[in-house]
Amino acid sequence: RCVVLRFLKFPPNKKKTSEEILQHLQNIVDFGKNVMKDFLGENYVHCGSRCDKDLDTLSGYAMCLPNLTRLQTYHFAEHRPILCVEIKPKCGFIPFSNDVTHEMKHKVCRYCMHQHLKVATGKWKKISKYCPLDLYSGNKQRMHFALKSLLQEAQNNLRIFKNGELIYGCGDARSPVADLKELAHHLKPFFFPSNGLASGPHCTRAVIRELVRVITRVLLSSSDKGRAGALRLGLQGPRVCEASPFSRSLHHQGKNTPEHSGLPKGCLLYKTLQVQMLDQLDIEGLYPLYNRVERYLEEFPEERKTLQIDGPYDEVFYQKLLDLSTEDDGTVAFALRKVQQYRVAMTAKDCSIMIALSPYLQGTSSDQRPVIPSSRSRLAFSVSVLDLDLKPYESIPHQYKLDSKIVNYYSKTVHAKDDTVRSTRFKEHEDCTLVLHKV
Repeated sequence: RCVVLRFLKFPPNKKKTSEEILQHLQNIVDFGKNVMKDFLGENYVHCGSRCDKDLDTLSGYAMCLPNLTRLQTYHFAEHRPILCVEIKPKCGFIPFSNDVTHEMKHKVCRYCMHQHLKVATGKWKKISKYCPLDLYSGNKQRMHFALKSLLQEAQNNLRIFKNGELIYGCGDARSPVADLKELAHHLKPFFFPSNGLASGPHCTRAVIRELVRVITRVLLSSSDKGRAGALRLGLQGPRVCEASPFSRSLHHQGKNTPEHSGLPKGCLLYKTLQVQMLDQLDIEGLYPLYNRVERYLEEFPEERKTLQIDGPYDEVFYQKLLDLSTEDDGTVAFALRKVQQYRVAMTAKDCSIMIALSPYLQGTSSDQRPVIPSSRSRLAFSVSVLDLDLKPYESIPHQYKLDSKIVNYYSKTVHAKDDTVRSTRFKEHEDCTLVLHKV
């Protein structure tokens, strides 16, 4: 059967009972089914089911999920070649909250700032040119640039599988699995260059370009309605990130901002962005509300279950998320609603999109899925979302500290360097005199 088994990762010191693990798995299934399926759409979210077989010596429980590196709708593995691209797009907007105290956060996105800290601490070797705002722009030119940047520096934001095997991306924190030349060799059966070149750098570039075009088309396609229209959060704040190399190159050319096309409302990126924007207050505005809930729980610990902090994630939980009012009435109910919305938003900021592609077999009755054109032939595709576990309530203090660390490091190093360059330029020409004549 074309399925995978998922086991929970718990630190060794947190040995949970079988009942606790069973409840945790049930919460994951319920959250996917009752919340994320409604937000993102029926076809994109696969909730899985519990498997209570003797598989895990610790608890005996695992989750049974479809293998998302394969085309969905097939219950059994098949023999045609299948390519799967996994993208972790991250947060696609710049905070618009008035609670933000660091001006830098209104100009540069979290991902671009975090890159500098990750390289400084040795997690990655070099800074990626990828900026999530380019991918979420809906502008094909910017999306192509974002995807090419991911291919050049995949980190843990892009992986490519062929017939279920990882062929490109990071196997661990620092070593890439393959280079672009090797990747192009794998991709040729799917995207044979239209110019007929069979090898060499031109062939590699043509194949990679075609992959980028196809992924962009799939990301902009809409194949599922669902109840995802429940959220209507208009994009506020800047639509470009000042640190994006794409925006910077345009700025050097004398253009202020790249053309903004906007995402089609039915596509998965649009729906994901809407859920991310449930984080209306930013962690800086959210943290005092978290402390309000914490104080209440210290006084009334028995209320934790009533407040649904650890589930059940049912229709009642979902309906409360739809209240987007930001006027604080000082109540615990308001604080809790914003905390829960933040947790759901953080889940959407960290999810992965799986795009499975396979040559379209005309006349096959089982091929009832959407099709996209490529240079060589048409490709059948399916899109799914992965990593949709609700972010833990307890992780909020960590997020608050990490946010401060990211912004402070970026401000001290990168921004300070920019200021030095600017002031040096000014000193070079300070003997110039500007004369104004009345006209």
